[in-house]
Amino acid sequence: MFDPSYCSDPNQVQLLPGVKEGLVSFRAAGFKPVIVTNQSGIGRGFFAESDFWAVQARLETLLGEGQIAATYFCPDHPEQASNRRKPAPGLLFEAAGDLDLSLGDSFMIGDKVSDIEAGLGAGVRAAVWITAVANSPLADRDDVWVVPDFATAVRLILR
Repeated sequence: MFDPSYCSDPNQVQLLPGVKEGLVSFRAAGFKPVIVTNQSGIGRGFFAESDFWAVQARLETLLGEGQIAATYFCPDHPEQASNRRKPAPGLLFEAAGDLDLSLGDSFMIGDKVSDIEAGLGAGVRAAVWITAVANSPLADRDDVWVVPDFATAVRLILR
């Protein structure tokens, strides 16, 4: 997976294979895709919130208008984390309240343990972990699905 780390430049944004098509499939099935993301680069002073929004605008341009229902981010420095910073589930609760989502009928797709923990903490139906190596006890749970890529996650959720 391409991860530029602390991405603050819209020119660094790259779509991973299958993401655009997967989001179109989710929207067609009635899902409201939401982005929940830690952005500690803001809290660490590496870049400004305006840089984050420029990156987000580029992402949404590449994905196509309307594919993302909303974006929630937490700028907290890890040493001063609120309940909005993953692995805490605060952003998911916020999104669910704002968008009238049932977390028990929702899925969390992520590529980090903190994503999976946030989803489980919010009570999602299943947390889908995109990873090559799931070296965590979380991988043994029935409500954690380990997959190699986004396209596989989409197929599994929509079946």
